[in-house]
Amino acid sequence: MSPELISILVLVVVFVIATTRSVNMGALAFAAAFGVGTLVADLDADGIFAGFPGDLFVVLVGVTYLFAIARANGTTDWLVHASVRLVRGRVALIPWVMFALTGALTAIGAVSPAAVAIVAPIALSFATRYGISPLLMGTMVVHGAQAGGFSPISIYGSIVNGIVEREKLPGSEVGLFFASLVANLLIAAVLFAVLGGRKLWAQGAVPDGGDADGTGDGGGGGGSSGSGDAKSTGETTGTGTGGVTGSAPSPGPTAVAVRPGPGVGGGLGGTVLNPARIATLVALVALVVAVLGFDLDAGLTAVTLAVVLSTAWPDDSRRAVGEIAWSTVLLICGVLTYVGVLEEMGTITWAGEGVGGIGVPLLAAVLLCYIGAIVSAFASSVGIMGALIPLAVPFLAQGEIGAVGMVAALAVSATVVDVSPFSTNGALVLAAAPDVDRDRFFRQLMVYGGIVVAVVPALVWLVLVVPGFG
Repeated sequence: MSPELISILVLVVVFVIATTRSVNMGALAFAAAFGVGTLVADLDADGIFAGFPGDLFVVLVGVTYLFAIARANGTTDWLVHASVRLVRGRVALIPWVMFALTGALTAIGAVSPAAVAIVAPIALSFATRYGISPLLMGTMVVHGAQAGGFSPISIYGSIVNGIVEREKLPGSEVGLFFASLVANLLIAAVLFAVLGGRKLWAQGAVPDGGDADGTGDGGGGGGSSGSGDAKSTGETTGTGTGGVTGSAPSPGPTAVAVRPGPGVGGGLGGTVLNPARIATLVALVALVVAVLGFDLDAGLTAVTLAVVLSTAWPDDSRRAVGEIAWSTVLLICGVLTYVGVLEEMGTITWAGEGVGGIGVPLLAAVLLCYIGAIVSAFASSVGIMGALIPLAVPFLAQGEIGAVGMVAALAVSATVVDVSPFSTNGALVLAAAPDVDRDRFFRQLMVYGGIVVAVVPALVWLVLVVPGFG
């Protein structure tokens, strides 16, 4: 049995054990990386740790730390009420506002994870308060980021168009952008209809200070700052397949609206802007400016801003470190470290070359789309596009497959699956969701990601590749 096949089978075993024995998949993946890397790939510790996603580790810790502080001092409550006021209480419009916001950020040059890191915590805080499905809100944020992700001036768009130019393939920058935009917009529309969007429209407007059933709440809670965040009666400590303590999973796919303690008034007046909240809002704006305007690392910037806020208001921030999604961090970093071992030992290249050698171009094209989707659900979307587009060159050169359509299909297949909880965007959504059963939310994201992996590559292949565009 070849080393590459062994490494794939071990990955399957990791999934089976994690889902049947409730063991954190990240811990299993670290053990698998050690075993396969040492015994099969002959890697030393440095070679194994080369795949550890240090940048993602800092992003997950930094962003969840900063927004834990924002929840603790009531800033997210204030933003939730401001969002309701912006759309005149039409809660059903908020998922689309978040979709458009992340799409605009990525379209003007934000890296997709940076845009999701900025928007997801606010979006999911809103979802929790107003009884919107966290799956709906989280996926709308991610698909919004991918909808704008291939504009000619975006990061993804620039990279893919550069690869196309380097490989001397015909390309269409506008065609690539619209392929991703339309695909993600259609998916978002389906999600909105299936995951409760119609009920949100029927619900109508809610008062600025109301929750999902229209009754008022102050938005602010107790605590030393006078604005404690809404908390459930139990605490979920597991992520992915880890254990859960405290409250049991809620029935149905929709998060339960959380009613905080009484405040000092209704609407935005009940969640007033005190110095701590003003400073937190300034920190959030500074995060956006630093990431988009100065190309600073989102994780390091978030950690720095969180430390400043913690130093100035230690009482408000005391719980924040404990609310960092550590089990999510372990899960994602473990899985991606194992994927790094697969890349180091050539498993991904081996699989891609095997598909590229198939003599039927259309079959090879759909298989490459599926490989892109499956691998990208766990690894870098940009990395897999950079690997698969060159692999497609030999049969694109035969002229039977249109290069423009093939590149667009690969791009959509490799990025639309970023809703997977193992991808950067999916991990950020999972970590950002407050007051939900993370174990259950993880499974929802994993099932939805699996559906996307199974369905979308075939659809984009049928629409973009089979007609022979380009």
